[in-house]
Amino acid sequence: MDPELEAFIPLLAPLDLSDPVAARKNFAERAAAAPAPDTSNMEVEDRTVSADPDVPVRIYRPSQAQGAVVWLHGGGGVFGDLDTEHPWAARIADLSGAVVISVGYRLAPENPFPAALDDAYAVLNWTAGHADELGIDPARIAVGGHSAGANLAAATALRARDEQGPAIRFQLLNQAGLDDRQETWSARNFTDTPWFNHGQIAAAWRHYLGSRPATPYAAPARAADLSGLPPAYIAAAEFDPNRDEDIDYARRLLQAGVSVELHQWPGTFHGSQAILSAEISQRQNAELAAALRRALAA
Repeated sequence: MDPELEAFIPLLAPLDLSDPVAARKNFAERAAAAPAPDTSNMEVEDRTVSADPDVPVRIYRPSQAQGAVVWLHGGGGVFGDLDTEHPWAARIADLSGAVVISVGYRLAPENPFPAALDDAYAVLNWTAGHADELGIDPARIAVGGHSAGANLAAATALRARDEQGPAIRFQLLNQAGLDDRQETWSARNFTDTPWFNHGQIAAAWRHYLGSRPATPYAAPARAADLSGLPPAYIAAAEFDPNRDEDIDYARRLLQAGVSVELHQWPGTFHGSQAILSAEISQRQNAELAAALRRALAA
């Protein structure tokens, strides 16, 4: 474990996903205690995307941005919202120079799969259809997110390919939860890792899937054909149950002819990049934004 991160582990109270409502409240309180991001160099606007039902979004517009990312927050598909994601979305916009469209998708277990994916896909379509209004190039739209949000980004890319939807320039997948089967070495063995461990991830999958069997749109690792997908930046954390499924997804994308940049961060755990004082977290966050900046460049 990275020593700077290890010092914070005693302060990280685990989230109890057996009570989703309490988990949301707990997570929101933690997020509210964080310092507010500096958004003086960008416009921030709340909008509603017309869909069934409508989807709330928060748009971050740095000056002279030409590309955009449909950004999907983490939280196991169970917790997180536009407010808890505000510091992350603002940071991504600031460091990458891209327009960030943060999506307030529906949460499980009240709204299991495919509700969140439907919301994400609706926002992708809206972004492509409103490119002129947003001041972006419709050929420079990416999808991305953390954890469950990275799952949704990967699934959105699969669905856009299959349904001949809007062209996606790039997918940014950070510590993605991609495989409900939880059969990899890291998924089976990381039972006491900080923040998110095997038991919590299994609970999140149960909430997200509800009574439905997993499909490739719910668990992208199940997709048999990964050809024709957008180039990807995939980041994994060493002590994360999701680690091996992320690395395997990157390998399978490469074998399907998709360009991939893969970064496995040593000494880190799921969500540890929120510990901003750690040098490795600063490097992780800078790399995510730099990958997005490069992908959306002319």
